[in-house]
Amino acid sequence: MESHTTYLEVILRSVAVYAFMIIALRLLGKKELSQLNTADVILILLISNSVQNAMVGDNISLEGGLLAALILFLLNYLLKVLQFKFKIFNNLLDDKPEILIHHGKPDYKVLSKLNITHEELLEAVREHGLEHIADVKLALMEMDGNISIISGDDALRQTHYKRRKNCKSLIKMS
Repeated sequence: MESHTTYLEVILRSVAVYAFMIIALRLLGKKELSQLNTADVILILLISNSVQNAMVGDNISLEGGLLAALILFLLNYLLKVLQFKFKIFNNLLDDKPEILIHHGKPDYKVLSKLNITHEELLEAVREHGLEHIADVKLALMEMDGNISIISGDDALRQTHYKRRKNCKSLIKMS
């Protein structure tokens, strides 16, 4: 006699995996998708493959897979609603902006905590059109993982640089 994972088991397993992933990402850090490097993408692919069986068990039916996906979407929606309505959920799940540079002086303790190298900080400064860290009035690691920089230059008050990965060009067809 074959044992099949019931739909209730798929739901409970999906909730458990979702909760585990939220906690793991919160504890180990996260980046915005546009800032993921190759190793991060590989990790996400391997995690998704490894937790798939944990969610659906031996139920490899289309319905089991769709049910697991539906539960994940619903949990994500519910979490966003709870974050919007209750500040405690937002505080638990979202990082706060961190000051990286204040009046030209890097905060190496914060940089170390966020695993940002001096070279990465210099790159961010250059991406914002500045040459030296000393030119930065304030640099913040935003909640979404981007770095915002406010310069001391009156002509350039604040910049925000975000890399765009999938730039499409228009080709004129004749």
